[in-house]
Amino acid sequence: MPILPKQRDIFPDDLLEERVGQPGEAISPASASSWVAFYTLARREKDLMRKLSAAGIPFYAPLVRRRLPAAGGRVRTSWVPLFPGYVFSPVDDEQRRAALASNVVSRWLSVPDTRMLVVDLRAIKRLIDSERPLTPEARLEAGQTVRVRSGPLRGLEGMVVSRRGEERLLVAVRFLNQGASIELEDVDLERL
Repeated sequence: MPILPKQRDIFPDDLLEERVGQPGEAISPASASSWVAFYTLARREKDLMRKLSAAGIPFYAPLVRRRLPAAGGRVRTSWVPLFPGYVFSPVDDEQRRAALASNVVSRWLSVPDTRMLVVDLRAIKRLIDSERPLTPEARLEAGQTVRVRSGPLRGLEGMVVSRRGEERLLVAVRFLNQGASIELEDVDLERL
């Protein structure tokens, strides 16, 4: 049983979805705005997400399931930020000021390459939506870049890394130099 139910980690729900405009032109509600990364006060990411949602300000802060042992051999589930301290948001100046007025933002970082960030966040969301066990990766290492050829993660690009004797597919948010990885058991990969 979860300690608390999972709260909304993306607003609006279609923030990262691609839509097709003119023939051959892919547009996204997220790619038109300038993105920022709000860095929150310690352990206040969910508080900021609730305040942004109430104010109608779009955001994405991926939450992942964390299982904790409890007394009596039980296991408790909680939802924790994949990138502690960060909430990503496509905002204009007025929305940014409203977020800063929430008193839970320590600082904000302008994203230099919005398109790259949106692509990375889409990949992270697909990884989370696959409901496979994830491992947060705080530092990226050089490795072979690959693409998944089949299955529910088809088309996802990442890097192969080795952790504790097992091969893993690492999907990164390059802006933060952090990411998440899943175990490579029977995933069909091709080199890029």
